[in-house]
Amino acid sequence: MSDSSSPRAAVVATREPEGAALLRSLTPLLTEWLPRQRWFAGKGRPVSGFALVAATELLPCTSGAAPGLLHLLVRARQPGGPEQTHPVPADCYQLLLGVRDALPPPLAGSLIGHPADGPLAGRTVYEALHDPRLAAVLLERLRSPGRLGPLLFQRERGTTIPQGLPPRPLSVEQSNSSVVYGDSHILKLFRRVSPGINPDLELPLALARAGSDRVPAPAAWFEARPGERPGEGGEAGEPMTLGVLQPFLPGTSDGWQLALESLASHGDFSPSARTLGQAIAEVHTTLAQALPVTALGRRQLEFIASGMNERLEAAAAAVPALRPYRGKLHTVFDAVAGLGRGGRSWSAQRIHGDLHLGQALCAGDDGRWSVIDFEGEPARPIAERRRPQPVVRDIAGILRSFDYAACQHARSSPEEAGWAREWSEKNRDAYCSGYADASGSDPRDEDVLLRAYETDKAVYEVLYEARHRPAWLAIPMSAVQRLADT
Repeated sequence: MSDSSSPRAAVVATREPEGAALLRSLTPLLTEWLPRQRWFAGKGRPVSGFALVAATELLPCTSGAAPGLLHLLVRARQPGGPEQTHPVPADCYQLLLGVRDALPPPLAGSLIGHPADGPLAGRTVYEALHDPRLAAVLLERLRSPGRLGPLLFQRERGTTIPQGLPPRPLSVEQSNSSVVYGDSHILKLFRRVSPGINPDLELPLALARAGSDRVPAPAAWFEARPGERPGEGGEAGEPMTLGVLQPFLPGTSDGWQLALESLASHGDFSPSARTLGQAIAEVHTTLAQALPVTALGRRQLEFIASGMNERLEAAAAAVPALRPYRGKLHTVFDAVAGLGRGGRSWSAQRIHGDLHLGQALCAGDDGRWSVIDFEGEPARPIAERRRPQPVVRDIAGILRSFDYAACQHARSSPEEAGWAREWSEKNRDAYCSGYADASGSDPRDEDVLLRAYETDKAVYEVLYEARHRPAWLAIPMSAVQRLADT
């Protein structure tokens, strides 16, 4: 494996003409391959070209039996639709490309293509994460911190990362990619990246350093600083977080799976819901101690309500079924602004930002909850995801998740719709009670703000299901009807 002192360590990154030729040769392949990936955010708009942000050889891509490993950061140019009046910023994607003379049969499904010209002419280019030899290179880089071209690998002090752990890529994620190493560590790779520390590194790191054991503590991570060259130093803007290595938690089940199992067996999930509320309260308390807390006054509350109203209008324009409820839903959001004008304020702090039952893992032996995936909503800008917010936004996410599980069960067993609704209400109450036990503050006392965030989440779900799973649209629409009548 090449290292940071080798003249070939970042050969593509340091030779501009070769980098341009490389991108030109890969453009026809990436134009076809990239939009088919589950984590590609620009679906529905054609790719008109790419701009190279950085390219680095993690393993030399010379001819021979050994595979090469190429790390790319590229911006995908996509024209906006007719409804867009302003230019759409080009999304930046992290790509890990394997390079071989010929692809072994087990890797056939990872093929991207064969460049017709350029530095890799005649070679085979493929998705590197499916190649155990190349996935292992990432782990070794993280075990040995240092600089490689524009890439900086860092390791948390005092951590132990075993050598030679066999890699296993996961296939269940959509916005990112993950590789499990042995049974001890998991590497999350952010595919759509932007300047600024990713909350999925920042918040678990802050929680772990504050002594919280509710999150898998980051062991290592890597980032890109494309504007810097080795040895030059200087300012190059904010780095891009590219990946985080954390302990893997085998033997756990996520809350969504457990909720569906409880519904199917008519089990009592309320004890688990209560302890989950306690766990989330502990996380919020520690975040408030470790990171700044602010107050939301009239101006900020009006801004929050305005954003909710704008999202409602955009969703109603796309989903006709939402339009009859617009008036009542606007009233829910306007009530938040009204309280702000009346002198009410709320505390705001760093929160999870995209919390649902699937982001909570329960250990089978003691029923203890851990919380994962602090990235927030991946489609939103990082600066927005890092903004302090009321904790009830996270609470509303879990409440919607209980409702979703109950509605999904009722879809498969319509005769149990009434029982499923009772199950949801019982667990929503248990969750809030557990939160109140651990925090000293009952989220149900903040009914106006909590209802607004739950409504905002339901509106988001309506738009998502209409676009991706129309058969599920009735689930969030039932919540819209309930919240509009509250």
